[in-house]
Amino acid sequence: MNSSDQSAAQKPVVVIGGGPAGLTAAYELQRRSDEYRPIVFEGGDLVGGIARTETHNGYRFDIGGHRFFTKVGEVEEMWKEVLGDEFITVPRQSRIYYRGKFFNYPLKIFNALSNIGVYESARIVISYAKWRVRPHRQEDSFEQWVQNRFGGRLYMHFFRSYTEKVWGIPPSSIRADWAAQRIKNLSLTKAVRNALTGANDTASLIEEFQYPRLGPGQMWEMTADLIEENGGSVTRGMLATRVLRDGNRVTAVEVTDRGGDKQLVEADHVVNSMALTDLIDAFDPPPPEHVRKAAAKLKYRDFLIVTLILKRADPFPDNWIYVHSPDVKVGRIQNFRAWSPDMLPDPDTASIGMEYFCQEGDGLWTMDKADLRALATKELAQLGLAEEHEVVDAAIIRQPKAYPVYDGEYKDALDVIEEWINGLENFQTVGRNGLHRYNNQDHSMLSAMYAARNILGEDKDVWNVNVERSYHEEFELEKDETSSKAAVA
Repeated sequence: MNSSDQSAAQKPVVVIGGGPAGLTAAYELQRRSDEYRPIVFEGGDLVGGIARTETHNGYRFDIGGHRFFTKVGEVEEMWKEVLGDEFITVPRQSRIYYRGKFFNYPLKIFNALSNIGVYESARIVISYAKWRVRPHRQEDSFEQWVQNRFGGRLYMHFFRSYTEKVWGIPPSSIRADWAAQRIKNLSLTKAVRNALTGANDTASLIEEFQYPRLGPGQMWEMTADLIEENGGSVTRGMLATRVLRDGNRVTAVEVTDRGGDKQLVEADHVVNSMALTDLIDAFDPPPPEHVRKAAAKLKYRDFLIVTLILKRADPFPDNWIYVHSPDVKVGRIQNFRAWSPDMLPDPDTASIGMEYFCQEGDGLWTMDKADLRALATKELAQLGLAEEHEVVDAAIIRQPKAYPVYDGEYKDALDVIEEWINGLENFQTVGRNGLHRYNNQDHSMLSAMYAARNILGEDKDVWNVNVERSYHEEFELEKDETSSKAAVA
């Protein structure tokens, strides 16, 4: 049987979205069987979703930083299969800017003491003792969860301000299960114990990590190429606009190109990775009213990055800096050369990503390019990281629905949606937005691998990947330094 005959004989699996989850589902399906043909549709011009790599005048930059580190063996195996020698090993260096000073990140005891002072350090210890004696009886919110483990003073210094900047809502309005997922094993008791004993009982906080030489988008461009080489298809610029169903079975997906032309693609199975709010709106006929109402309650935090090109190299050595100061709007700053020198075409320049957390339609989101460039330039100088006259160019990318919000309504709403989707015979949803879960890249990939295996007859729970399994930035202790982690995006 030639390739065209084989392709015609294969059962079509439509994959909605060409990000890490969607492409992983297609890749995993091909790795394990030749019975199905994955057909991937990506609405944007680039694959990779929020892990794509954008370019501007030869400069490559990410939508945020994406370290390639995992404890999931099958994910690491796929990374190596696809990229091989294109991975480089990058030393990790990051800091927090707070109260006009730079704190090593993870926090290191002597650096933190010298920056914050002996008096305030003593208040932190007293506050911690108080909260250990009289903790919140219930941990419903992020604020309560952190205060019970770190005390009110440390929460105020290193959790509250940045969390509010990232999410745009008070930490008291964010559910505790977000903290439990992202920073599960943190405690001040553990840090102090390790400091006294010199132990190192958590190996999750890495000092170096793997990174694609040309940025994370290189991983997903190469994955898309491999999918097509093996008989699948990856089409960019085609947005899924309707998901047709007959009772509990999905029959086809309608996709629409930039010109408005529509195409109906029949499917034996469908794997979705677009946001659940958009997905529920796309079903035809629509789901029951209570499911539509639940989807309308899900909220997202949006994001934009202003990448500044400087006519000088290496204004600071960090991979990234978290900016806790309320005096500036920027939340995080990337130095793309510190991720990979090959991200820049000119070694005598720098590429600095100024990241802003916002809502679609607000003042930041609607600000024009010139004003955003001026704002980012001014704030970079205000933080003492560069001079305004050194900025010679800028590129701006807006990313809607970057982060699913864990507010007081999300969990009940998500349970309703999950129950209805699980009643469909041949439809699964995966990934960060497809599950409305703030997963790292590897856990989004694992959910997609499970979906592919379910198509082949296994019984994997895609919804509960990384619910109880958290390794991300717990605690790590060097021989004479205590490290801890603030809540991060």
